[in-house]
Amino acid sequence: MSTSSTMANPQSGKHILVVDDYADALDIWAIYLQTMGYRVSTAADGLSAVAQAERLLPDLVVLDLELPGLSGFEAAKRLRENPATREIPLIAATGYSHARQLDLARQSGFDAVVVKPCDPDMLVQEIERLLPARREQLQPSRPAVEQPHNNG
Repeated sequence: MSTSSTMANPQSGKHILVVDDYADALDIWAIYLQTMGYRVSTAADGLSAVAQAERLLPDLVVLDLELPGLSGFEAAKRLRENPATREIPLIAATGYSHARQLDLARQSGFDAVVVKPCDPDMLVQEIERLLPARREQLQPSRPAVEQPHNNG
């Protein structure tokens, strides 16, 4: 078994908080990111996501937008309002690619958006792009968006 991709990863060991209310998706993302060399914590709702982010101070958060209780939009706003978490890069994960959803994500403080289902390598590319940057260094005007796979 080759571990070259994990060892070659310059961000290896960085801590990612992954938030999704769909348990299978949460498990898949966590396992995949761990194989890429990241330390991963998970949460299944918005309130837990905010609490864990405040307690753990991860290097980056991947946050589903549609969560029970506290939505991903509101969770992002709370993270941006807290001085301890406002600099953490946020990636929105959504099954919707409507312009309104993407605009709301940007207004809520997300640095990037990935549209589910998302190619795992595309998620890692966004993580790699955002990890070296602090929030104030990111270009807030447009989050990166993966387009749905329609090559036809």
